[in-house]
Amino acid sequence: MGVGGIVLVLIVLAVLYFTGAFGGSDAGTTPGVAPGVSGAPDPDASLVDFMGFVVDDVQDFWRSDLSSEGRTYQTTKLVLFTGQTQSGCGLASSETGPFYCPADRKVYLDLGFFRELRARFQAPGDFAEAYVIAHEFGHHVQTLLGTEERVRRETQRHPDQENELSVRLELQADCYAGVWAHSAYEQKLLEKGDLDEALTAAAAVGDDRIQRSAGERVNPETWTHGSAAQRSQWLRTGFESGDPAACDTFSASI
Repeated sequence: MGVGGIVLVLIVLAVLYFTGAFGGSDAGTTPGVAPGVSGAPDPDASLVDFMGFVVDDVQDFWRSDLSSEGRTYQTTKLVLFTGQTQSGCGLASSETGPFYCPADRKVYLDLGFFRELRARFQAPGDFAEAYVIAHEFGHHVQTLLGTEERVRRETQRHPDQENELSVRLELQADCYAGVWAHSAYEQKLLEKGDLDEALTAAAAVGDDRIQRSAGERVNPETWTHGSAAQRSQWLRTGFESGDPAACDTFSASI
């Protein structure tokens, strides 16, 4: 999504939203300075502002969607950090990558990950970054709907299915990200090539791609997120349908 294609007033609102709602601690977070950084303006300030807009729009979408079904969306936070921070699920570090913690219902993201996404995974573009954020907030939706808890119980009953259940959970979050992307398209917030950026990012973080890049044998039995083809397929399914009901990865053949 080209920032230039977003209406200026929305960017201003996004900045205001970000400074009041994100970070490991709301206190001490100032405009243009990433959480945990003080003094000189942070070089990632424009990225932080863009992320604020995406998080705002993603949560607005799910709030409206769940409300139409008589459900309540509980707003949560994106915690930005550099290096490491403490989460409700334990220590979060740059090595873990972006993740959602069901214990405190927050999304955690090291700002350096997007540099890695561009350089290591060869998936540049701000809509690639938006996809990552929307995917993690998809996990929050799964928690609110009880999907995460059901998967956890099923995993306890059938430990041998843990990896398959994890893959299905992750692919559903990819699909949910696509559903949000569809709403962004309807709002005319997408530019030419934006969807391709997201699809490239989804494929780049497929388990098979990661295993190959690490010089390992591709072994589907060890996958936890799905292959490059599966991840991009379910992202596209969400985008083309615009309907969360199309994201039933637990019943579908994946």
